[in-house]
Amino acid sequence: MSALPARAAYRLWAPSYDAETAMSHLETETIAMLDVATQGRSLLDVGCGTARRLRASDAAMAVGVDATIEMLTQADADRLAAADVRALPFAGASFDVTWCRLVLGHVPDLDAAYAELARVCRENGSVVVSDVAAEAARAGHKRTFSDAAGATHEVEHFVHSAGVHVTAAARAGLELERRADGIVGPSIRSYYVNAGKERAYEQQKGLPLVLGLRFRNRGVAT
Repeated sequence: MSALPARAAYRLWAPSYDAETAMSHLETETIAMLDVATQGRSLLDVGCGTARRLRASDAAMAVGVDATIEMLTQADADRLAAADVRALPFAGASFDVTWCRLVLGHVPDLDAAYAELARVCRENGSVVVSDVAAEAARAGHKRTFSDAAGATHEVEHFVHSAGVHVTAAARAGLELERRADGIVGPSIRSYYVNAGKERAYEQQKGLPLVLGLRFRNRGVAT
């Protein structure tokens, strides 16, 4: 199976994207472990997809951007824009919290992305990032999805270790405050069982699948 470029993949995935997967379930748990409050704050979700995370947000102002128009046409939210993480259409220091969740694995070089995430976040605000854990990629885990017709596709993915993330973030003026690791375990076992992959679950149990990082914007890039 040859991997599709991210935009081509998400165009196909858009109609069925809201279906929960083991990855999305565990990613949500991992972000919760980072403990970043959004209630009453301004929130930007970069790579918002169909805006399903924004729909559950308690932010005073929630804005989403995504590079794939087909994803945005499936979204049910008021404040949306088409944009790439490396060129965000907002003034500097516009948001208290910036999310970039399961996006940066589609970007080969992280510097421009982190520079933009930091730029639009207010000083002392929070930048929250998640990615497929490098350990999972080394173990052979692929980013795959099933389209509306039931065909399985692989999405192009660039492996970035936690250290690579932290170094690129530091160059943009972001300081690591907390790391969380989403581990294959009982909370996602049912997804493996329902897919007839219980043996894979036993093999992967204990494997870090999702990396979560919480940064504070120091406001001074190096």
